[in-house]
Amino acid sequence: MHAQSYNDKELFQAISEGDETAFRKLFHIYVPQFRAIAQHITKTAAVTEDIIQETFLRLWISRDKLPDIEQPRSWMLRIVFYQSFTYLRKQAVHHKALDTLAPIEPAFSMEENMAYTSMIKQVGVAVAELPPRAQQIYRLSREQGLKIPEIAQQLSLSSNTVKNSLVRSLQAIRKHLEASGHLLPALVFWLLRL
Repeated sequence: MHAQSYNDKELFQAISEGDETAFRKLFHIYVPQFRAIAQHITKTAAVTEDIIQETFLRLWISRDKLPDIEQPRSWMLRIVFYQSFTYLRKQAVHHKALDTLAPIEPAFSMEENMAYTSMIKQVGVAVAELPPRAQQIYRLSREQGLKIPEIAQQLSLSSNTVKNSLVRSLQAIRKHLEASGHLLPALVFWLLRL
């Protein structure tokens, strides 16, 4: 147990220095656990993927704080739980269950939340600049959580056409984010859906 915590601390330290390999390693260690937890709470696959995305986006945005975090797994779990129960509150679901839980404090400072909000806003701007069909494909993937074959069937397109459109859209969004000063590792960008 202590060895895992120590490894997590090392990974957090490396991520704080911008190490994308450490970020990928942490991602692969924890995504299965976090996905199972978020799926259990929200009962919704698309929302679960959004929660995973937000958890790792926020981890990257907060990377300068990572060396000071003593319990990396607990810190990340707070984000997963916070995002999951925020979803339930927004959906006005399970009021009684929520009432029995202690309030969960947001895990981020106002400055970190502003950076995150700014980045998400820029993604929205970039998506709005895509051609109409590319926007439609991106939104079906990102907002409705549809897989490439499902989008292809719905729009009467080939899976390759849908995949190529998503790849081009993601490249355009990444260029827009980089131009607006949001530098993200490839894996964080992939989470933007990817």
